[in-house]
Amino acid sequence: MVSRDAESRSGPAPDGQVRIEPSNWRDLNALRELERICFPLDAWPLLDLVGVLTLPAVVRLKAVVNGKMVGFVAGDVRRSQKLTLIATIGVLPEYRGRGIGSTLLRECEEQAGMPIVRLNVRISNRVAIHMYERMGYQVVSRWPRYYQDGEDALVMEKHRYNNVYGD
Repeated sequence: MVSRDAESRSGPAPDGQVRIEPSNWRDLNALRELERICFPLDAWPLLDLVGVLTLPAVVRLKAVVNGKMVGFVAGDVRRSQKLTLIATIGVLPEYRGRGIGSTLLRECEEQAGMPIVRLNVRISNRVAIHMYERMGYQVVSRWPRYYQDGEDALVMEKHRYNNVYGD
């Protein structure tokens, strides 16, 4: 079961329950480890992680089980473009398949509040692509040789609102 921070502020979550909480600079070491495990070829450098944990206009959320960060998402909110860019999203392998990634992404979309959400994903990451498609994302572009090992990225986008902003 995944609970949101607002629903579980009264105390610690029961053992094994997943909580979605805001993240901050105190999570740097846990995020470094999560990035290293989830993205062995593409883990972000230290300065990028510090930035994603401290810069304004970034929605940053973590999934926590028994006090341990097991998932993370960061969305760069670009109000002038009516767009949120999902900078990174990852869930530790032993916690995948429990709805944590989709819950993190959904909560990030809600908190960012932008009509368009965009992300990129390795073309070989069929599990993530399937999750994004289930959540309403569509492929809008392909970036050749985007990743360090030369693999292409799919750019996927979701339109959350119809004509809210006169588009």
